[in-house]
Amino acid sequence: MRIVHEWLSELVDTPQDVDLVAREISLRGFEVASVEDGVIDFEITANRPDCLNHAGIAREAAVIWNRVVRPTALSDAPAGEAIPVTIEAVDLCPRYSAQLFDVRLGPSPSWLAARLEAAGVRPINNIVDVTNYVMLEMGQPMHAFDWARLAGGQLVIRRARPGEKMRTLDGAERTLDSDMLVIADAEKPVAVGGVMGGQDSEISTATRRIVLESAYFHPASIRRSSKKLGLKTEASTRFERGGDIAAPVAALRRAAALLEKIGAGTPGAVVDVYPAPRSTIELTLRSRRISRILGIDVPAADVPRILEPLGFSLRAAASDSWLVTVPSFRVDVTREIDLIEEVGRHHGYDKLPVTFPALSSPQPAPDPRINTDETIRRVMTAAGASESMTFAFIERQAAMPFCPPGTEPAAIANPLSEKFAVLRPSILPGLVESCSHNRRRGRKDVALFEIGSRFTAEGERRAVGIAWCGAGNQTHWSATPRPLDFFDLKGVVELLCAALGIPAPEFGNDDSSFLVRGRAARIAAGRASIGVVGQLTPSMAEQRGFPAGEELYVAEIDLDAVAGQAAQQEVRAETLPKYPAIVRDLSILVGEALPAAAVRGTIRSSAPPTLASIIEFDRYQGQGVPEGRVSLSLRLTFRSLERTLTDDEVEAAMAAIVIALETAHGAERR
Repeated sequence: MRIVHEWLSELVDTPQDVDLVAREISLRGFEVASVEDGVIDFEITANRPDCLNHAGIAREAAVIWNRVVRPTALSDAPAGEAIPVTIEAVDLCPRYSAQLFDVRLGPSPSWLAARLEAAGVRPINNIVDVTNYVMLEMGQPMHAFDWARLAGGQLVIRRARPGEKMRTLDGAERTLDSDMLVIADAEKPVAVGGVMGGQDSEISTATRRIVLESAYFHPASIRRSSKKLGLKTEASTRFERGGDIAAPVAALRRAAALLEKIGAGTPGAVVDVYPAPRSTIELTLRSRRISRILGIDVPAADVPRILEPLGFSLRAAASDSWLVTVPSFRVDVTREIDLIEEVGRHHGYDKLPVTFPALSSPQPAPDPRINTDETIRRVMTAAGASESMTFAFIERQAAMPFCPPGTEPAAIANPLSEKFAVLRPSILPGLVESCSHNRRRGRKDVALFEIGSRFTAEGERRAVGIAWCGAGNQTHWSATPRPLDFFDLKGVVELLCAALGIPAPEFGNDDSSFLVRGRAARIAAGRASIGVVGQLTPSMAEQRGFPAGEELYVAEIDLDAVAGQAAQQEVRAETLPKYPAIVRDLSILVGEALPAAAVRGTIRSSAPPTLASIIEFDRYQGQGVPEGRVSLSLRLTFRSLERTLTDDEVEAAMAAIVIALETAHGAERR
């Protein structure tokens, strides 16, 4: 908002030093974009529409320099017949005022044109310039209709009819819908309410009588219409943030005074349609609450000194509190805390203490998820992956393959575009897109992970996703790189699960539609499924832009499920072993469809407590192995914490294990 210092000084006494004025007002929460040629450009936040005008900034200045805002000249409307106005959409337009004027179009006087130009508005003619002047001074947008071009000499404020069209002042023909508010005459729409007028009622050099509109429109309606039509105007910017429902008539009176002053028009009768007047908001402000929030004692006399120039009315309610009436233009003030913010702004942020207030209760323990996330980051970065952050909003087409069968992704009610239409049911779509983006730009080895939320019909759950492509081992000049395979990512998943408190995750068959059969596994802990790991189907990878012929491996682990399983695990601290271990290798023939987890389970259930670890180190299928069978080699480590084991004890344990494998799985020892 460009504030002309000369104009501001006309409303309230301010120092002549423009830089000083800019600096002092900026300390009250208004960022200064620039100061040039006596014009201060303030960045007004969306919650302060009352300061998108000179009067609003004048109220702030009045508090700073302990001044009084001067009233502007207003004109009283004469009695007489007013233009008929009917509001059919009261929910979208609670108040509509209009006034007739006999006018003489021409150029504006130099002082008025100069102020508009300084504020960044191009002068057009004396009528339009006065409406813009009032908007910049009071914050109330206005619009002038040529009375002679209004069919039936009346105005109807209604919803647009589906498919109804009108040509706006910018020359474009707009198609309207029933969510949009229009100002219409007896036959057609003549303006999109609060956004832009229409060419059919535009004033011209032949205009002799106008209808000047000044209204209050529902902010959400204006914001919706402006977005659908792709029209962003000075009027819509103010209306969509929240206007002053008490301003329409006052703005007409100010416009009438200006038109009379410059000899551009003679006012006629005013019509003010306000079916359901709003009551004022009254809040209780407590002195002790101010001290509690700000951390300092603000003198009681300073509270009215700050709030009253800003437009608030105060009356004492008790020895340490006030009843505060909120002005209609302060749409951002609805609670006591908002009033305390106003006191704090003008009392001075520099006066607030820099020490923390005393705690009356112990600080709560950190969220355990913070430690979990840090553990994941440490393990994954050590494994060579980089952390990624992708959008939780994705395309519906990208989300569908990752939805549970028979379900739909959670749709966004007001998506920014089709690319952000639904909430992600999995973290993997974004990671796959990121891998494809890197791979298309020449990066061959890509390893990414992301910690975030995914959304299903059951609600929101946290997960970690992994996407990996390229070489499966560290490239070195002396080593021949090999392509990444399923077991590389499976090993990373095992490391991650161990760090999260699941030391021995189980891997079983998985039939997810987005993973390649035979190169996919469901991850389980106990009886609970905690995730999946496998190769993404080539067709899906290519759809997301991944190069054809290359393999992309992904994994996703449900962190909420992991937390529940990890809580059931017994955590024990043991001394380092004093006695040597005995290692035995075991090779067996088993059915090719038998999961390795089943073999490990049988070995553990039949082995003595001295069995310390089981590691699979070879799997062979081919010449010398019967069809349908596979040779599986395992390394078993035995150790006692109390003594050195004997060979006889270990051989007895091995014999028991072999018998159990033969009985349970029909295994043959090689």
